[in-house]
Amino acid sequence: MNLKRIFGTILTSLGIGGLIYTAVLFSNTSGSNQDIRSLIIFGVLGLIFFLTGISLVRTTKDES
Repeated sequence: MNLKRIFGTILTSLGIGGLIYTAVLFSNTSGSNQDIRSLIIFGVLGLIFFLTGISLVRTTKDES
């Protein structure tokens, strides 16, 4: 397995974890500024990691 593909899988997993954590924070948000700020930060980072990982896995050619 290629190193880029492994790194892409790790980034995708971190992105999924960040998006799930954002969903949990969203369901427990009371509306304060601190809650909204952490929602935005974790959501954006999770989305960036997820999209980067998916693009790495898709564009890396599998060389056997």
